[in-house]
Amino acid sequence: MKLFTAFAAGLVFGCGLLVSGMADPSKVLGFLDLAGAWNPSLALVMAGAIVLGAPGFALLRRRRLSLLGEPMQLPTARRIDRRLLGGSLLFGLGWGLAGICPGPAVVLVGAGLWQGALFAGAMLAGMLIYEWLERRGRTGAPGKAGGPAPGRC
Repeated sequence: MKLFTAFAAGLVFGCGLLVSGMADPSKVLGFLDLAGAWNPSLALVMAGAIVLGAPGFALLRRRRLSLLGEPMQLPTARRIDRRLLGGSLLFGLGWGLAGICPGPAVVLVGAGLWQGALFAGAMLAGMLIYEWLERRGRTGAPGKAGGPAPGRC
């Protein structure tokens, strides 16, 4: 049942991305082009997602288990630090340059488009680099004492 539910949720999400135009890089770039030919249609998609999602998250915070009996795993971090801001900046730059973010990239890969595969490959490379830097920061660089890197929050 859990596998079916995960598949159904992914299918609905992917269809939503296609129907809303979020998987079309040119439409996303048009939305991000505030100084040019701005396309506000994706703002309505985002507003609709917030209107529907906010009450759902409010209800989920009160539950210990999901409807399938799994423990709820909602984010607990509330601190805004340099790492969050830096990651947000990198995400925004990638989204602004390519017009693609992780969810639509999976849809584009599934559709066989090379742009999605290129973006997904770059995204995976970024994840690997992040993991390598995290391991290096925890264990210390070669010839240095262990512990977090200087300046790490």
